[in-house]
Amino acid sequence: MGLVRSPPVSRSPAVNGQPPGRGTLEISVVVPVYGCRECLRELHRRLCAALGTLTDEFELLLVDDGSPDDAWPTIRGLAELDPRVQGLRLSRNFGQHAAITAGLAASRGRWVVVMDCDLQDPPEEIPRLYAKALEGFDVVLCRREERVESLPRRFAAGAYFRFHNMLARGNLHTNYSNLSLISRTVVDSFLALRDQDRHYLLILHWLGFRRAELDLKQASRPLGKSSYSLRALIKVAVDGLFFQSTVLLRWVIYLGFLLALLGASLAGYALLSWLTGNHLPSWTALPMFGLFLAAFIIISGGVTGLYVGKIFDQVKGRPLFVVAELAGGELEATAERAVAAGDPSLTAAQPRPAADRPADSS
Repeated sequence: MGLVRSPPVSRSPAVNGQPPGRGTLEISVVVPVYGCRECLRELHRRLCAALGTLTDEFELLLVDDGSPDDAWPTIRGLAELDPRVQGLRLSRNFGQHAAITAGLAASRGRWVVVMDCDLQDPPEEIPRLYAKALEGFDVVLCRREERVESLPRRFAAGAYFRFHNMLARGNLHTNYSNLSLISRTVVDSFLALRDQDRHYLLILHWLGFRRAELDLKQASRPLGKSSYSLRALIKVAVDGLFFQSTVLLRWVIYLGFLLALLGASLAGYALLSWLTGNHLPSWTALPMFGLFLAAFIIISGGVTGLYVGKIFDQVKGRPLFVVAELAGGELEATAERAVAAGDPSLTAAQPRPAADRPADSS
C-alpha cells in the first residue's frame, strides 16, 4: 500500500510555474463516498447528463472513505466502463473533509464541483453553479431552501451556525449544502493549508475569495440514511467551532475577568454590609466563590488541554489521508510515473493487478 500525503503546498502546475503534467480539464467533480453504494450508478448517470450539457472535458472523482457497504467494487467498475471516472480508495475512514481534500488534490479541472453522494443535492443544479461562476465568482455555494431532516437535527444545525457566527463574527447561513463550485485558484489555496482539523465550508469562508450563493431545493434521500451519528455530529461541531481559531481561549479569558468582577462585587457588598451593621454569616460568600472558582479552573484547564491535544496532532505531521488503491487510467498512470520518478510528493498507491481484483458484486 502506498501513501498519498496531503500537500503542504499546492501541486498545481500553474502555481509552481511548471508545465502541466496530467493535462487540464474544464470541470472536475469530487464526491466523497460513504454508505451510498446503491446511489453511485444513478449518481454517475445524472452527473454525466448534467455535465454533458456544459463540456466534454470533465472527470468524476469518487473517493471511497472507508465506506462500510463495500462501495469500492462499484467505483472500480464505473472507472473501467467510463474513462472519465477516477476512483480513490482511502485505507480507512478519515472523515468527509479529509476525503474531499483527497479528491481536490487529485483533480485537474479549471473548476471543481464538490458534492455529497446521497443525491439529496441534485446534480442537475451544476449548470446553474457553472453559469454563476462565469460571472466572475471564485466560489459558488448553495443554500437549501428547506432542510429535509428531522426537527431536532434542523434545530441543532441552526444553533451550531448561529453560535459559530457569534464566536467567529461570521455570516455562514444555517442551510448551506456541500454542493459548491470553486475555481482552480481556490483549490490551490485550500490545499496549501496544513490544518489537520478542517471543515470544507469553514475553510472556504476563511479564504475569502469572491463568493456567490444560490438557493437550492433539497431532494429526499432516495436510499439509506445519514452516516453521521450524534457522536460524529458533535465532534464535527466542536472541531469546527473551537479549533478553526483561538476564539474560545479569548472567551475563557473574558469569563475569568467576569468572575473576578463578580468576586470584587461580592467583596464590596460584604464590606458595605459590615459598615452598615448588617453582618453576613462568615460562610456565605465562601461556597459561592469556591464553586465559581472551581468551575472556571476546570473549564479553562479542559479547554487549554483540548488545544494542546490538537497541537500535538498537528506537529506530528501525519498525512490527512492514505490512499490504498486507485482506479481509472489517468490516476493509475500518474501513480506509475510518480513511482518511476521517485517523487515522494506524488507517491501514490499502486493499482492492483487485474488478476488480484475481486469481481464487482454490485
